[in-house]
Amino acid sequence: MSSFVEGFLRGIGVGSVYALLALGFVIIYKATRVISFAQPALMLAGVVLVSHLAVPLGFWGALPVAALLTALLGLGIERGAVRPMIGRPAFVVAIITLGVDVAIRVVVNIFIGLDVRNVHDPWGLGTLVIGDVHIEHRHIAAFLCAAVLVAGLFAFFRFTRMGLAMRAAADDQEAALAQGVSVGAVFALSWALAGALAAVGGTFAAAGGSFDGTLWLTALVALPVIILGGLDSLPGAVVGGLAVGVAQELVATYQNHTPWLGGNVSVITPYVLMLLVLLVRPYGLFGTREVERV
Repeated sequence: MSSFVEGFLRGIGVGSVYALLALGFVIIYKATRVISFAQPALMLAGVVLVSHLAVPLGFWGALPVAALLTALLGLGIERGAVRPMIGRPAFVVAIITLGVDVAIRVVVNIFIGLDVRNVHDPWGLGTLVIGDVHIEHRHIAAFLCAAVLVAGLFAFFRFTRMGLAMRAAADDQEAALAQGVSVGAVFALSWALAGALAAVGGTFAAAGGSFDGTLWLTALVALPVIILGGLDSLPGAVVGGLAVGVAQELVATYQNHTPWLGGNVSVITPYVLMLLVLLVRPYGLFGTREVERV
């Protein structure tokens, strides 16, 4: 029983990271109707910034500064690469973001170098012991940080003027423009928020150990998360992230009982879960069903 509880709690911690990364994808998609493939690069850039800034500022000082700098990087991408492509097919813009992702990762890898780095997190691999259950501090920190950020994000969208403007633009850009909403500002802010969330999510993904240039692969798990939860659903990103994290960790805990499946079956768990959900709900758990008249 303790193995199940530990696997479940690990999944909550890992799922919190996936949820933060998925929220960045969803925010950009809701604003621009484009899936940003630059999120892995933004995540890696944010983590590298934390690893360098943590030496003079400490972990908790480096994290918000790195998130802000990554938000500015996201804003620069929107202004420089995405804004000139307004009016072009969404597929073309998505390919542009893919090119931006590769370019940024090439530059960031220079600052990683040949050695592995770490984010200098204050808890390392320490654990909290409750009875027979061991919970790693990094998973607790990831969950608490994600909970605070998600609550703040939902409050922002519900109660602030700019948040309401972003919701209006996501529903109908032309109607929002007619009401005086600056859709350009909405686009820019969505990329900035996505960059900041990617930096925070990536930092907690690297916490408790070292990382190298392959860390960006973690962000790819956010793709089945957003498809599972719904491309345009913020609650779906949170629920999908937690569901995928729990499923992945529980499969990793018990995969030794099914050796015929192989030793790394947990790696494909997010994609299997995504396919199972799509068979029942093609638009995801919380996605908006699109109806076209012909």
